[in-house]
Parts: sequence; C-alpha cells; structure tokens
Amino acid sequence: MVFLTVLAGTILVLDQTTKLLVLWHLPLHGMRAIVPGFFNLVHVRNTGGAFSMFAGSGSALRLGLFIGLAVIVVCIIFYAYSKVSKTDHWTRAAYSAIAGGALGNLLDRVRLGEVIDFLDFHAGSYHWPAFNVADMAITTGAIMLLVSLVRGK
Repeated sequence: MVFLTVLAGTILVLDQTTKLLVLWHLPLHGMRAIVPGFFNLVHVRNTGGAFSMFAGSGSALRLGLFIGLAVIVVCIIFYAYSKVSKTDHWTRAAYSAIAGGALGNLLDRVRLGEVIDFLDFHAGSYHWPAFNVADMAITTGAIMLLVSLVRGK
C-alpha cells in the first residue's frame, strides 16, 4: 500500500497545488492564452461530473451523489489494489492514479461543492471541456487499466 499512498498522495498534492495557483492568479471565468488558438488557462467551476454531466441537478442531491460515488470508487480501488501482484507495477500505478484523481476532485467537492477546472484546449471550432490534474490522472489510470486488461494482466 506504500506505492498507492505515495503515488496517489503526489497526484493529490499536485492537483490541489495547481488549483490553488488558479485561485490566486485567475479570477473566476478568467482566461490566459498560453498557446493562442490551442491552449488556455481558465478558471471555471464544474458542479457536475465529467463534461459537466448532472450540472443542472439539485445541488444537495448532486453533491451527495458525487461524494458518495467518489468514496465508493476509492474503497473499490483500495480493495482491487490489494489483490494486484506486487510485481505488477503497471496496474498498481493505474489504480494509484485513479485514487489520487478521485481524492483530488472529492476534496474540491467537500470544500467548495464544485470542482475547479483550468486546462482548456481547442483546435479550430472544436473545444474540449476544461479539466484539471485530477481528471488527467483518472483518465490516464483508466486507460492504463484497459491496457492491462487487454494484455491479460
């Protein structure tokens, strides 16, 4: 469990530090172009889930749903992690990344009732929804788990 704790903890600290920097340097709904026409730093709040799903739901119901779901996911990850071979570093890293990301967004929801998103990519007329370090960790971990399943680990 040391590996899980260290990697998930590192992701959690990186996620919360970057969100704190956004709070300090960008006003809500502010934007700073980093690579014009491709990448901006923004300060937006997401009350929903991925791609703002459920953002229109009642706030108490939505908050309870997301907090409960995150707690369940983290518990499942800790259990699944305990069943992975100590030599399967790939799968252990995948679970750790998902746990760190889930905890990062969970902390935002508990503290703020919403998640801070700040990475904003677009190309031409295509605009990807803003996201954060926790979202990257969850997505990367999920892809790693899929690769692990395909490889039969």
